[in-house]
Amino acid sequence: MRGCAFTGGLVLLSLALFVTCMGCHGRIGEPNDQDELMRPEEVISFDRLYQQNCSACHGENGSGGPALDLSNPTYQALVDDASLKRWITSGMPGTQMPAFGESAGGFLTEQQIDALVAGMRARWMFKKSAGVAMPSYLATIVGNAGHGEAIFQASCVSCHRQDKQKITNTSYLALVSDQSLRTIVIAGRPDLGQPDWEHVRPGQPLADQDVSDIVAYLHSLRSDTPGQPYPDESAKR
Repeated sequence: MRGCAFTGGLVLLSLALFVTCMGCHGRIGEPNDQDELMRPEEVISFDRLYQQNCSACHGENGSGGPALDLSNPTYQALVDDASLKRWITSGMPGTQMPAFGESAGGFLTEQQIDALVAGMRARWMFKKSAGVAMPSYLATIVGNAGHGEAIFQASCVSCHRQDKQKITNTSYLALVSDQSLRTIVIAGRPDLGQPDWEHVRPGQPLADQDVSDIVAYLHSLRSDTPGQPYPDESAKR
């Protein structure tokens, strides 16, 4: 009798342990595909990839972050797929944009980067009505800094003389590349209230040459020692 009781106790204990172990893997509520355990390189959901890798700088929904607002349809119309993929993969030189692609030391596969590009296009790109041709994304014309300064003083300085928007500040210019400056001049920053190339000068959109000239002017203001005490030029005279 004692042996039977002992054996029965072992059976009950085994069943209890089995049920407990099964419960460790159970879920409460409706199943959720996003909760499935996946290896990081297997995730191809745009929402998950964007939230984990992009939202901290570019904003939760593509805008409102410290970096360029990716949800700006003018930006999406301006930049091509190859450039988007290149910046995500290898980072953007002269900016704080890091490399995310495995080929450049990051963690995202080529398939995941393609998913990010496709998701941006599907969510934030809208057809732009035909009108004045948009300046090119990449500079194709050498800029004239003198003419760029004249445009800046006439059309931009009223807003950018304020400390919070003073883009002529050498510390700011040290953190942004010429390509980023060109992109912002063309696409604007609607999340910050900055107009795009069509509305900087009411009724007179910026031409491709105008954009190159403004960027050339801003480039000329860069310092070799941003944020540091500057040499006393008068001592050299």
